[in-house]
Amino acid sequence: MSQTVDRALSILPLLAEGPADLGQVAERLGVHKSTALRLLRTLHEHGLVYRQSDQRYRLGARLFALAQEAMENLDIREIAHPHLVRLNEACGHTVHLAVHEENEVLYIDKVDSRYPVRMYSRVGKPVAITVAAVAKLLLADLPEGERRALAEKLEYPLYTARSTPNAGAFLRELEKVREQGWATDLGGHEESINCVAAPIRGADGRVVAAMSVSAPNVVVTADELLTLLPRVRRTADAISGEYSGRTPVKDPTA
Repeated sequence: MSQTVDRALSILPLLAEGPADLGQVAERLGVHKSTALRLLRTLHEHGLVYRQSDQRYRLGARLFALAQEAMENLDIREIAHPHLVRLNEACGHTVHLAVHEENEVLYIDKVDSRYPVRMYSRVGKPVAITVAAVAKLLLADLPEGERRALAEKLEYPLYTARSTPNAGAFLRELEKVREQGWATDLGGHEESINCVAAPIRGADGRVVAAMSVSAPNVVVTADELLTLLPRVRRTADAISGEYSGRTPVKDPTA
């Protein structure tokens, strides 16, 4: 039975490449045409494949409907939270999770630092969009036209001497973040707070959320915080893998 299920499931990635006839399916599976036909009929009955008028098979609409339903029911916060807790336990610093919604970047989860000096941030509160590391990651993933339009509409408060001063500087920073795949806020919002962040991606590779580790410089220097970047990126990759269903869950802090 397990071999039958394995063979049936192996048909789906084949048809994802494009329509295929019975002979092509049988050849790819290494089985007789009669066996391939039984598998295709079963998948067809469940709406997972569809037989075209030219007798070739393609992926069925039911498969796309199931995928869409599954994506809509995924809760990135629920998936990410155990990973954020483990990262917090490993490094001791504040860990945030943020998403981009309706022209705002919002914190949707937070695990507090173990140290007495803590960040003042709240779940549900918008971040400082022109300087926050999580915001840079989320906005850098937007198509170029949308990035430019948004950058031109934003205001650029000078929270500190390191704040992003204007749209041109912001767009250059977003391009840098897009290329390197991670972001920082080194005293751009509060002079005493530094932050490193990494993106969380969905099955299509787009950034669906961003996570960060933040700490005051009285606890660790900016350079010391930057040494945590590989661990932060591994955590983000682990969340991405679980969210998209690509990889088994592992402990990235190990």
